[in-house]
This record gives sequence, structure tokens and C-alpha cells, in this order.
Amino acid sequence: MSDQTQTAQQIQRLRVMVADDVTETRRSTRLMLTLIPNVEIVAIVKNGREAVEAARQHKPDIALMDINMPHMNGLRAIEVMLSERPDMACIIISAERDTETLLEAMAVGARGYLTKPFTSEQLIETVGRISRSLKNERSRAEQAANMRRQRDIYLVELANEYVKQRRTDDKALLVYEELAARPDCELQWLMSLAMIYVLRKEWGKLKDLAARLEEQS
Repeated sequence: MSDQTQTAQQIQRLRVMVADDVTETRRSTRLMLTLIPNVEIVAIVKNGREAVEAARQHKPDIALMDINMPHMNGLRAIEVMLSERPDMACIIISAERDTETLLEAMAVGARGYLTKPFTSEQLIETVGRISRSLKNERSRAEQAANMRRQRDIYLVELANEYVKQRRTDDKALLVYEELAARPDCELQWLMSLAMIYVLRKEWGKLKDLAARLEEQS
């Protein structure tokens, strides 16, 4: 299955995790989420530490997070989860109503804030808004990835032609340097670039490139 197909299916079924230390809140939030047809509840946990582990295991699209939980509070858990999966969206569900808490939530990367007790309509609206945002972001990311792949193919085609023509001009230099900027650059393009640096007596650049050549040889 391609990454694009997996992403489309994830957005279609919207994987959601709930983290709250209050049993009744977990139960009521779960029931509200069942009103959203495309939601799949992948984990329900009762503290921040469990949320982090569940996020690693189940990879939710959206995490509904309480703030005041034992072992690790919700804000710290969000920081950890987003450092590992920045494309996940986190929504705070909390009884805290002060502006300072809201600002702290925004600072760690929360995309929504629901004040307890919240209604099913409020939850559905917030989840729907963030779901649409995720869909748009992932669509743009996929388009950008496709453009990068097409550009990489074009660069390799150019490089092959330049090798056949034994070109060492500025255009060839630019193509080889763009290919060399990729961590997985093939050895042949690094060697072609090294040859141009030798011809141009660019010893500083050659020295840096030689270290990579030695690693790959």
C-alpha cells in the first residue's frame, strides 16, 4: 500500500485518542465521538505517560488531552508526542479556564481547546475543523513530495546527459551540487562533482567532498 493511500485512509477514518484521568470524562467523550461517522477511537488512556506510549503504538491523527493528569501532565505529553509526530493534532479538554493555561496550550502546539463540560456539538465542530485542516496539510505535503520526486528524476536525467557529454560547465556544476546535497546521493555524482572541483581548483569544496567520498568508498 502506498503512503498516499495510507494517508487517504487515515484521514477518511480519522484515528482519535482520548487521554483523561477522570473515568466519566473518558466515557462521555468516547460516546460523543461515536456520533462522528469517520472517527475510529484507537486508544483511551488515563495519564500523560500512557498517552505518549499509546501515540507511539497507535499513531492517532488527533489526541484529545486533559491537562491535569498524574505521572505526566497533558501539556508535557503533548510536547513529547509532537516532537515525535509533528503532523498529529492535539486538542485540550480541560476544566481550566484561565488565559494563561490557554496560552501554555498554544505554546506547546495544541490546535484546539475545549472547556469542560463541553457539548457533543462543540466536540464535533472542533474535531471536524481540525480534520479538515489535517486533510489540507497532508494534501499539500503530498503535492510537495511529488514535486520533489519529479525534480529528483529530472536532475538525474540531466546528470546522465552531462556525464555522456563530459560537461564541466556551470550548469553541470549546479546539477551535481544539487544531487550532492541529498544525503542518499549516489557515488557517481559525488565523483563527477569532485572532478569539476579539481578542474576549477576549488580545494576547499573538494576537501569537504572528499570526506563523503571516503565514507562511501
